[in-house]
Amino acid sequence: MNEVWLYSIISVLIVSIISLIGVITLSMSDRLLRKILLFLVSFAAGSLFGGAFIHLIPEAMEGGCSTCVAVYVLLGILIFFMLEKFIHWRHCHIPTSKHHPHPVGMMNLIGDGLHNFIDGLIIGGSYIVSIPLGFTTTIAIILHEVPQEMGDFGILLHAGYTKAKALLFNFLSALTAVVGAIVALVIGTRLGGFTDFLVPFTAGGFIYIAGSDLIPELQKECAPSKSFFQLIALVMGIGVMIALTLIE
Repeated sequence: MNEVWLYSIISVLIVSIISLIGVITLSMSDRLLRKILLFLVSFAAGSLFGGAFIHLIPEAMEGGCSTCVAVYVLLGILIFFMLEKFIHWRHCHIPTSKHHPHPVGMMNLIGDGLHNFIDGLIIGGSYIVSIPLGFTTTIAIILHEVPQEMGDFGILLHAGYTKAKALLFNFLSALTAVVGAIVALVIGTRLGGFTDFLVPFTAGGFIYIAGSDLIPELQKECAPSKSFFQLIALVMGIGVMIALTLIE
């Protein structure tokens, strides 16, 4: 169990540190940043779909009740929809501009803090099931976090934060993942059925994020050549999740 705690805390700290990646966008042109972000979003979407369908759902099915797994997956989709709908949580990965406005900075920090807390729950719960599943889930979340955190940094700058404050507050918001992991580890060790629910619930969340937030962003690009590279990146993301089955 000590090993589970160690891997979980290290994983969420890595995820939190990614919030500082926004600083590298300052030296990029908007055109270059958009190209990079769309590629990363495509890759992240593939990794989330792959993580859900190749790792999480099969792992949950081993528990026996396929109907329960299906219900928990659907519940995950519904809960993530409600979070986005009523808390204005938006996984937006395109730089701020007059054509692409964003919510105010404080609302973004609150929503992002909640999102990171859930990421921590997911990572902690996955490690309780098995070390390889926790590792796979962490990678899927990291691949999604990179474009998201770059976008979040841009939102804070747009809202009037200085560069230093934007980095600081974005990092503090990301640290809620540590709290989420601790909550998952404490609850998970006391409630035997916690991971039976959390794993398929996580799969539903992954499916919602990839299908509702990431794919629509990619659909905005209609150029055949760029769309082709998006498809390649999407397949690569899925391929990474397939390759990770070799360590399980």
